[in-house]
Amino acid sequence: MPKQLRTSRAVWSLVADIVIVIVFAIIGRASHGEALSLGGIATTTWPFLVALLVGWAALFAWRSPARPVRIGLPLWAVTVAGGMLLRAVSGQGTAVPFIIVASVFLLLTLVGWRVVATLVGRRQGARSASEASR
Repeated sequence: MPKQLRTSRAVWSLVADIVIVIVFAIIGRASHGEALSLGGIATTTWPFLVALLVGWAALFAWRSPARPVRIGLPLWAVTVAGGMLLRAVSGQGTAVPFIIVASVFLLLTLVGWRVVATLVGRRQGARSASEASR
């Protein structure tokens, strides 16, 4: 794969992950009737964004960002565990229901988009191979 395409894929993958974490925070705040101000969203989001970025760095995720098992699952675990740890040390809540909801939402989204991307990529690859053999 050309370096430019690989870089573009990594950038879009990181953007997707960041958007997922921000959407998670917005949905959570909205469902609890909390202000959707920039400051409020930032307060809820930052622990998970920091953990997400640590996960990206630790996993060298930019090398193969769309792999669901190699990148998605460990990135999910680091994002949830690190985000909860940072919330706890910063005085934010970590109630068990919140941990469960965060874990499920981030699993379905951080790993889910990677599963979909992998399946679509395989299907397109199979289609290309089939067309090339004609």
